[in-house]
Amino acid sequence: MNQNRNHLMLTRSLLFAAMTSIACSSAFAKDWQVQMLSYGEKGPMVFEPDFIQAQVGDTVTFLPTQPGHHVASALTPDQQKAWSSKLNETYTVELTEEGVNLYYCPPHLMMGMVGVIQVGESVNKESLDQFYPSFRNKIALNPERVDAILEQVK
Repeated sequence: MNQNRNHLMLTRSLLFAAMTSIACSSAFAKDWQVQMLSYGEKGPMVFEPDFIQAQVGDTVTFLPTQPGHHVASALTPDQQKAWSSKLNETYTVELTEEGVNLYYCPPHLMMGMVGVIQVGESVNKESLDQFYPSFRNKIALNPERVDAILEQVK
């Protein structure tokens, strides 16, 4: 009888520990807010912020603060699902994999409307370095601004 009671107490303790762990890990996840702007602190056609250092489990919500924008991933870590929103749509991305996510506003890529989300370590930096030159060739205005964003990747 005493053995059953000890087993029940142990089971309850383990269940409580597991529930606490789950609650704590989701409580520390952050929802980043990124504004899609026709004009911001760094000039025309920007995301603010344009660089985020996030963690696995965080989310990023893109807000069409000014009309005429949407967001699409250009490069993601291997297991991260690529994304693309609709025009003028609030859109949330769940960050499931460590690495660098390069994203842009499709109508305004040529104007340098680009951003980066680094999740944990930049495990796919080599892929980014190989991809970026051809991507950069599509940017007619403000390519230096995009270079500066990418220089933050560590």
